[in-house]
Amino acid sequence: MESTELHNHQVGATPEERMQKLVASISAYIEQYHGGWVRYVDFDGKVLKVEMGGACRSCSLSETTLHGWVKGTVRQFFPELISVENVG
Repeated sequence: MESTELHNHQVGATPEERMQKLVASISAYIEQYHGGWVRYVDFDGKVLKVEMGGACRSCSLSETTLHGWVKGTVRQFFPELISVENVG
């Protein structure tokens, strides 16, 4: 009997495509539970640029969210990441 694996992700995606989807996943959680959001702007392989909005725009913890949560999560999948910048 032949074994077949089912995947729910795009095989062969570029790093930029993978990063866009990862940021979208992080944003979905932030939107659902905190009323804010984070959007992908650019990724050059070392620096991720995002825009933060909604409740994150005026939140005193937005820097913690950006550097602790977003950067921490992204570095698990992109260990070469140096920094995350909010350009919004």
